[in-house]
Amino acid sequence: MSILMIILLIIFLFILLSSVKIVRTGYVYVVERMGQFYKVLEPGWHIILPFVDYVRAKVSTKQQILDIEPQSVITKDNVKILIDNVIFYKVINARDAIYNIENYKAGIIYSTITNMRNIVGNMTLDEVLSGRDKINSELLKIVDEITDAYGIKILSVEIKNIMPPEEIQQAMEKQMKAERDKRAMILQAEGEKQSAIAKAEGLKQAKILEAEAEKEANIRKAEGLKQSQLLEAEGKAKAIEVVAKAQAEAIALINKAIIESGTNETVIALKQIEALQEMAKNPANKLIIPDKLIDTLGSIAAVSELIKSSGEKK
Repeated sequence: MSILMIILLIIFLFILLSSVKIVRTGYVYVVERMGQFYKVLEPGWHIILPFVDYVRAKVSTKQQILDIEPQSVITKDNVKILIDNVIFYKVINARDAIYNIENYKAGIIYSTITNMRNIVGNMTLDEVLSGRDKINSELLKIVDEITDAYGIKILSVEIKNIMPPEEIQQAMEKQMKAERDKRAMILQAEGEKQSAIAKAEGLKQAKILEAEAEKEANIRKAEGLKQSQLLEAEGKAKAIEVVAKAQAEAIALINKAIIESGTNETVIALKQIEALQEMAKNPANKLIIPDKLIDTLGSIAAVSELIKSSGEKK
């Protein structure tokens, strides 16, 4: 009896443990009851009926990746190339993913391959090589619409690699090399052009500066010459003024001496000298001395000697 109780207890514990299901985060369980869909168990712990409820599938709800092997594709211009893709997807409806398609991963792969061949078949090789983004966006739109029927959300479709035939690759490499050489020659020519322009501009500026410097030098030279001539003229005028002043003072002294001596003829000569004195005040006047006045110069000289001797006695 005790052995039977132990067996029954073990069976009870087994049934109890079988009825408890713990679902981890990032997964859901699809449960069937009596062979039909019953419900989807979310993360957490649940109790089901042993031998009645059955976990049909454990489905991951995390973002998943499908790496598709390189596929042979023929372009519009009859070039056979290899393309491999990577697909990022997520299960949105676990029930549809299990019951609407036998294998949803295979469905995603084949939908992508088929539609990729259709898209690339309408494009030339150059368009394929330069239009990855276009191919990715079209594939994403088409495959996402297809996988909606079995609860899959396509997040992204990316082309990993495009591999043309080897002879095409060699031709492309040659073309790229020629294009690089062409760009290098263009850049070199452009550089030489810019250098020549800069050099010509520099020479132009140098000549302009040289002309301006020469012009400034000429202006300064002319200004200096003008100032020099003005100063020279002022000096000559000052010298003439000093000489005239000295002559006038001498004549005044002679006049005074003659008056003091009382000589009549000398007085007459003095009057003439006074007239000459007035004329001598202007440096621009020319003096014409009469003959009679010249005859009296001896008398004037005598008077001058008299004045000189008188000064010495004092």
